[in-house]
Amino acid sequence: MAIRKARFTAIPNLPQLGIPGEQAYVLTALKENVDLLIGAKGAKYSDSRAVTKGSVTVAPAPNPELLRVTAEGAGFSTNNVLVPDFDDYVKLISNVQTLLEDVTALRKTLNTLIQQLKS
Repeated sequence: MAIRKARFTAIPNLPQLGIPGEQAYVLTALKENVDLLIGAKGAKYSDSRAVTKGSVTVAPAPNPELLRVTAEGAGFSTNNVLVPDFDDYVKLISNVQTLLEDVTALRKTLNTLIQQLKS
């Protein structure tokens, strides 16, 4: 999956004369911040680079498979011990397995997104 890099034009340096001190300070700070966001300051400052929409290419998470629990908690009592119904127990195992697969798919999507945001 290729990541598209955004392209920006750097702001030229400010002239040294003709700008009052306070304005020069604000404009210099703005230029420094823009340079950090567009990556113009080099690899040393890459942690400050902005994330753009084009740099995030992870696909949306898949729809969950488990939309409702089919196990109903059915069972019976024998000698004052509650025992789950076998068919209901099998449904519960299936529900838990499906939920685990949903969580695994979401985790994969999230990890891919985190990796793209860090790169």
